Amino acid sequence: MLKKTIFFSTPCYLHIKNSQLVYKPHTDEKPETTFPVEDIGFVVIDNRQISVSMSVLELLIENNVAVVFCDSTHNPKSLLLNLDGNHIQSEIFSNQINASEPLKKKLWKQTVEAKIDNQIRLLKKLNKDYIKLYEYKNSVKSGDADNREAVAARVYWKRLFSDIEFKRDVGGEFPNCALNYGYAVVRSAVARSLTGSGLLPTLGIHHCNRYNAFCLADDIMEPFRPFVDEAVYNISVERPDATGLTSDMKKKLLEILTVDAEYPNVKRPFMVGLSQTTASLARCFSGEDKKIIYPTLE
Repeated sequence: MLKKTIFFSTPCYLHIKNSQLVYKPHTDEKPETTFPVEDIGFVVIDNRQISVSMSVLELLIENNVAVVFCDSTHNPKSLLLNLDGNHIQSEIFSNQINASEPLKKKLWKQTVEAKIDNQIRLLKKLNKDYIKLYEYKNSVKSGDADNREAVAARVYWKRLFSDIEFKRDVGGEFPNCALNYGYAVVRSAVARSLTGSGLLPTLGIHHCNRYNAFCLADDIMEPFRPFVDEAVYNISVERPDATGLTSDMKKKLLEILTVDAEYPNVKRPFMVGLSQTTASLARCFSGEDKKIIYPTLE
């Protein structure tokens, strides 16, 4: 079942009633709204005047709901996850921890190839020059020793935003802020799916920053980035004079979690398909599979 993403951005009090999530506005003019917890996949909290009880957080985590907290700039800043979401948790953790370096390098090679492939598909879909990226995709070595990912990215960004003066920079001008927001949403979704598959988001196959609690999420989200890029590109076309994010833009970026993604022999909503990817990764760690199942952008 496709889970809902609920975005709270106005002052309110979130509490539990009859084992359901209740939204109560600070003003008495608006009625309470009840949400069945079992239908929720994500809760985004984007206002400093939102009060959340511990009982709310406990119930959400018990139902494997990812809770995303935004900072004063309205960007996703922290994430609350269930770390006991699988019945054979310790066995999967052990497989992940004991994964060999050759295996991790092989999995990272697959990940980079899948990312570049989706970049190619997006450029092709938008009738932009994509031929050069085939060379990079076909020359990825084990562990991406030659950093084909970065080389391909430089070409990709020039091709994707060829109509504007653009430089990919986390702190740069629009549409960088839209990309940052979209990536944060996808990163949260990937982290949620990893924990649901019994994996520890901290232990990456490539990323290994000691200060990063979501190294594996940062690894596995790479082939999903072009889904965000497409949404941001469409926003930039619709709003060529935009200088920052609006509520409508954020809504469109959150809708990425419901778009269709093409998996082998089946089409699934983005958030549902994620579990197929993370479950395949767990099987790779256990030796049952040799390849991560990533989606292809239509």
